[in-house]
Amino acid sequence: MKIGFIGLGIMGRPMALNLVKAGHEVAVPERASLTAEIRAACEVLMDAETVAARSDVVIVMVPDTPDVEAVLFGAGGVAAGLQKGSLVIDMSSISPVATKEFAKKINALGADYLDAPVSGGEVGATQATLTIMVGGPDAAFARALPLFQALGKNITHIGADNGTGQTCKVANQIIVALNIQAVAEALVFAARAGADPAKVREAISGGFAASRVLELHAERMIKGTFNPGFRIRLHQKDLNLALSSARELGLSLPNTAIAQQVFSSVSAHGGGDLDHSALITALERMAGFSIRDKK
Repeated sequence: MKIGFIGLGIMGRPMALNLVKAGHEVAVPERASLTAEIRAACEVLMDAETVAARSDVVIVMVPDTPDVEAVLFGAGGVAAGLQKGSLVIDMSSISPVATKEFAKKINALGADYLDAPVSGGEVGATQATLTIMVGGPDAAFARALPLFQALGKNITHIGADNGTGQTCKVANQIIVALNIQAVAEALVFAARAGADPAKVREAISGGFAASRVLELHAERMIKGTFNPGFRIRLHQKDLNLALSSARELGLSLPNTAIAQQVFSSVSAHGGGDLDHSALITALERMAGFSIRDKK
């Protein structure tokens, strides 16, 4: 297929390259930040409008709801160049409510729309093992499935209504945040009590407490390597979506609110662009103790 890809950050860059590896023709809008690898692999065009005009499918992978709106409907945006019969796939993590409105506007232009947020971080994007949660019409999902298969392994069509993919992603982010907090608290507890946190991680990885967070992020916590796979400020954005949606639904999400406050503590100390595993630094600060000081 002729694919337009907009949003070449930590996640988007390897995703675009994986589509090229799968045999698709990928076009991207000109940006000073484009890497040499992207310039060599993809067709570089003037803007999102031009990219949309030559593409069968346009994929958007940007940080937040206002960014998606600007890419789609701003000056020189996708909507201005979109062809009838084309498909827009938003793989960002944004508001389910806004997603429904964006889909209506794209549908009015004669194009289909899927919301298909992902989970798996930079590793999943690079290795094409992302989990992909898709909302939108059955026919559009069937059309996009070969693209999703080039990007991920666990691909689920949540429902035919736009916004259901984003709702699933918000639920995913609640679970990930609370798991990160649980692992961080456990490691701080274990280290403060005199146990080697690396050995504790090794021991419990084979039991009921095993998780991807324990496998990947606990190692980051122990080593103190917080270069971003998924930034804290982006996880804060996702939890804000969870908490605002919960208010609209009349729900209480107490542990989600606590995790958001712990993330906010990290951000308040300049850590908003660290990996979300750096949540542990807020707990360490409150304890006056770092697990990496354990001898």
